[in-house]
Amino acid sequence: MLNRSKQKTKLIERAPEERRKDFLEVNDGYSLTEAVSEADRCLQCRNAPCIQGCPVAIDIPGFIKAIQEKDLERSWEILYATNRLPAICGRVCPQEKQCEERCTVGKIKNSEPVAIGRLERFTADWKRKAGFSPAPVELTHTERIAVVGSGPAGLTVAAELAQNGYAVEVFEALHEPGGVLTYGIPEFRLPKEIVRAEIEGIRKLDVVLRTDFIVGKTIFFEEIRKRYQAIFLGIGAGAPKFMNVPGTNLNGVFSASEFLTRVNLMKAFRFPHADTPITIGKNVIVVGGGNVAMDAARSALRLGAQTVKIVYRRTETELPARWEEYHHAMEEGVEFLWLSNPIAYLPDSDSRVKGARIQKMGLGEPDASGRRKPVPLPGVEETLECDCVIEAIGQSAHRILSEGFKEVRLNRWGYIEVDPETLMTSVPGVFAGGDIVTGAATVIEAMGAGKTAAKGIMNYLRTIG
Repeated sequence: MLNRSKQKTKLIERAPEERRKDFLEVNDGYSLTEAVSEADRCLQCRNAPCIQGCPVAIDIPGFIKAIQEKDLERSWEILYATNRLPAICGRVCPQEKQCEERCTVGKIKNSEPVAIGRLERFTADWKRKAGFSPAPVELTHTERIAVVGSGPAGLTVAAELAQNGYAVEVFEALHEPGGVLTYGIPEFRLPKEIVRAEIEGIRKLDVVLRTDFIVGKTIFFEEIRKRYQAIFLGIGAGAPKFMNVPGTNLNGVFSASEFLTRVNLMKAFRFPHADTPITIGKNVIVVGGGNVAMDAARSALRLGAQTVKIVYRRTETELPARWEEYHHAMEEGVEFLWLSNPIAYLPDSDSRVKGARIQKMGLGEPDASGRRKPVPLPGVEETLECDCVIEAIGQSAHRILSEGFKEVRLNRWGYIEVDPETLMTSVPGVFAGGDIVTGAATVIEAMGAGKTAAKGIMNYLRTIG
């Protein structure tokens, strides 16, 4: 009998007071019984609006129908045909703004959409535990492609091209592949064993992955152009942004990218068992309202902060973070100061931050993002005690682009300009996608760009062949 419940099948989550002490996941995902129950809620719509909301066009009704029939191998085959990182996407994609937003079940009065993301995670986790090894692929082309950056865009390009018989080499500047998946997202949201397992699946397609390799430094752009017939630039946009208010250079003021890289990639949360230390004070302020701010705040709690306050210049209504991450942060004890913005950080005698002066804000007319623009309220200020500040206000393009890739045309913000249909840059044979083209976006959007770029690269190689 089909499940026609109006609510998603519940996940059992660990208690907030328990999980805020470690970096383990909030929940273990659906059991088979729970997954089948949730799959039964799917109406199997003929027009499949959920697919239209997926940047990589997964056959969502198809893989869910297979779960309903308990044919998990078939569910995996359908899912993996279009998504090479399903266990990752099932955990971190904003399904509520993509596939689930289009779900017909969610349009029924007082009903929640089908939990597509949870079901994607279920199938991917089942296959990983059952043992996964992709079918071998045959090298059918002589052209070689270089992929610069091993984030979600680069990994997707590599997998698509390898699957189509091309020789691909991926170059990663850091000592572990994965890009933002490895350095940007905490263990409690995305365990690194999951990232490594899905990257290993791509390696098994005979993709060569080179770490500690900076294109533009370790090897010059001109050299790599001689060796490869096509190049994809997927280097992300990881340069930190600061508000540059007075006191920004004080000890104890971090960018979120530095803080999370230390915690995630360099395992600072395991110090002294790992080599990288990080100093977290008793009272932490996090500036910003996106998922990165939630990640930083929740990580700070787990590192031993007594209080963590998120300072956000708008209200809860305009908060860009996923509702689930916001909900978990509140449960775990993160405090939120709405309509607030720091205007200075205050030093102690050792040039360490000891407080933040906060400007109270109001909301004016909508800006370009469609959200009401925050407006300072003159003279309405307060001072907060703190000994650590983490600014999570966004990131920008790496300067290495303008230094190492001088021929590639950039826009005024430093991002790469591309042909929207093929993602080819101003340099023939050089393609780009992901955050270095669009600015900060989601994992699945970067993967969608990777699929588009792979098609563009194959078409390009055919024209010059």
